[in-house]
Amino acid sequence: MTLFLTFTVLGLVLGAVYAIAASGLVLTYNTSGIFNFAHGAQAMIGAFLYYQLQVVWGVPALLSVLVLLLVVGPLMGFLLHRFIMGGLRDTADVTKIVVTVAILLGFVSLSHWAWDPQEARMTKMFFGVDSYVTVGGVVVRYHEIICLLAAAAIAIGLRLLFTRSRVGVLMRATVDDPDLLRLNGHDPERIAATAWALGSTLAVLAGILITPVAGGALEANALTLLVIDAFAAALFGRLRSIPRTFVGAIVLGLASTYLVAYAPSEWSWVTNLRDALPMIILFIVLLVLPQDRLRGAAVRTRERYEVPTVRRAAVWAGVMVLATVAFRQLIDDSSVGTLVLGLSFAIMALSLTLLTGYAGELNLAPVSFGAIATIVAFHSGIEGEGLDARMNVVGLALGVLAAALTGALVALPALRLRGLYLALATLAFGGLVSSMVLRETQERSWFGQDLALFPNGNLIVSPLAVGPLDLGDQTTFLYTASAVFAVLGVGVVALRNSGYGRRLAAMKDSPAAAAMLGQRLPLLKLSVFMISTGMAGLGGVFMSMALSSVTADHFVYTLSLSLVMLTVVGGIGYVSGALVGGLLAGGGFALIVGSFNELSIEHPVHAETFGVLSHLFLVLTALIGIGVGDNPSGNMHAIFRGQRVLARAPEVRYAALALTTVLYALAYTEVIGTWTFSLLVLVLWLALPAIGTALRAEKILPPEAVAARRATPLELVGIDTPYPPLLAEHLDRELGLPARHRATVPAPPVADATARTTTGPVAGEEAQHVPV
Repeated sequence: MTLFLTFTVLGLVLGAVYAIAASGLVLTYNTSGIFNFAHGAQAMIGAFLYYQLQVVWGVPALLSVLVLLLVVGPLMGFLLHRFIMGGLRDTADVTKIVVTVAILLGFVSLSHWAWDPQEARMTKMFFGVDSYVTVGGVVVRYHEIICLLAAAAIAIGLRLLFTRSRVGVLMRATVDDPDLLRLNGHDPERIAATAWALGSTLAVLAGILITPVAGGALEANALTLLVIDAFAAALFGRLRSIPRTFVGAIVLGLASTYLVAYAPSEWSWVTNLRDALPMIILFIVLLVLPQDRLRGAAVRTRERYEVPTVRRAAVWAGVMVLATVAFRQLIDDSSVGTLVLGLSFAIMALSLTLLTGYAGELNLAPVSFGAIATIVAFHSGIEGEGLDARMNVVGLALGVLAAALTGALVALPALRLRGLYLALATLAFGGLVSSMVLRETQERSWFGQDLALFPNGNLIVSPLAVGPLDLGDQTTFLYTASAVFAVLGVGVVALRNSGYGRRLAAMKDSPAAAAMLGQRLPLLKLSVFMISTGMAGLGGVFMSMALSSVTADHFVYTLSLSLVMLTVVGGIGYVSGALVGGLLAGGGFALIVGSFNELSIEHPVHAETFGVLSHLFLVLTALIGIGVGDNPSGNMHAIFRGQRVLARAPEVRYAALALTTVLYALAYTEVIGTWTFSLLVLVLWLALPAIGTALRAEKILPPEAVAARRATPLELVGIDTPYPPLLAEHLDRELGLPARHRATVPAPPVADATARTTTGPVAGEEAQHVPV
């Protein structure tokens, strides 16, 4: 009985902390419509700041908690809403998710910078472990009592806030109908910012309380994932009900502790199961949630994608392969592996273009599907031993098939629910893979055969060999990866231009309309998810072959989130966006950080400066996803739009192509370095629209724009040129001066409003409303 009571108390305490974290998540979602994936990272920052104040600087515990809960937590939430979340109301789900994911990754990178992850940090319970009371023979520490009381107070307070207070009604109205709220004299942004400040404070409180309860040292990734476990509790209440959220949190906490207490001793995998339990419960909750109604009309957002023709895609695919071959001549053998790794990630990112860009569904764990494919390919396709070992095509095919079938299983919630729930289902799957599958290092019986899924925590994945094609040669591997991405890219574009692709677009825009026209939406969702996860599996196997030796760290959930974020930043509706996102996630950032490390070794006097630059680069890189809120279509969309203006002046492109050829010749002859060549070419083509507009304005711009460019700037009117008659009359009228009769004489053109005034057809009634 004592054992039961002991683990019941532990489960209640752990559930109480989960409830505090989950309630903050429900609060922010109900007031902004944004599911905050960075909620766990905010809790992690709160835990580290408490350690810094209380342990390092010696600030009393009570004062440290008050500073964090009354200043840091609210300020963090207010600033997040004021500068980031407030501008996401008219964006798609994937944009909202990516922005919060970017904040998560930025906070994790910031914590690694401020607190060395190699150093162990411990926080103590409030009043110490020796301060406790005994209830029924069970020791209950003061810290645990505080957790229970805080959770109960928050539950009651939030319940009263949402049901009995005017502020709670206003908070719910900010997401339901902000325009109606404005008509009633309220500011929805101010109310939402208040809710975000409160939600952030609850996250910080959960971060302070959970580490002493869970045990172990402070670690950024683990602590962030630990609070993410509270997502399952939030889903118990469908992100709406605070009481059901607290019930779910208590169930989660009790199930976790009872599993440890009463699992049979022969279950050597019980620890892994305990870590994965929140993700398993999250997935089960998603399966049993009631079905949402189909959207009857498209939700107008700012995302805009343009699908090229198959012929155009094939041409650019050929250009990409030729560019890869040419670039190989400039780089050394050590850099080839980095480029192959980047192309492998680009294949995984391409699966997101099909699934999210075209079909509107979400997958936050593409690398986890790559892990499944890698494990299956390793166990079924490796032939030979040592350096002569090679993977056969059967193993590769089985790995891709395993990823596709696993994707079908994970996609079950998507057959009935919205995109956000699918994102959570894939996140749960990624957590399950990290917590259980990749930790299966011991031999067990699987379908009558004894084997370890991830033997010794390390897989040696041999390169593929098919007839004369042997990917053991790095150059061959590079060309093959480039060709595979090119073929898949053309295939994705062809799929989008087919009848199947048009059905995907219809499902994305209006599921209700697609269903009314006879589309079988569950089958359509299931098929596109299987195709997408199969592609992710192929990219994962290529990644493992490029690395040769992979561990569980190569498939962590943060890597998947980084890949999703960078693909959206590049343009998730474009094949080129997947290429850019994959290259950056797989090799670009590692190459730049490695360059900083090499510079610090070569110049030890400036080692600290290069170290700061390296950390700053990682933080800023993680935060580039925040810019998606201002450019939700991605950078490639903006680049294509800028390049399109050059169609009227092809000679500009020809000149840029000739200059690129010259730069390549200089790099090939080692007159300039490869880095210099790459940066110069990148700057040249990005700046080409501006250069072309400056040199060929009369051909590129419309006539009225050319006239405006030559007109007198508005601020110089009356200084360099006399006031035009109509503008002078308008100024007199606005200043209340008596009307004067002026002779209408031609005046020099004036920019903007003045130009429109002087070039109008008649100085009549319409001219009276010309703005100044």
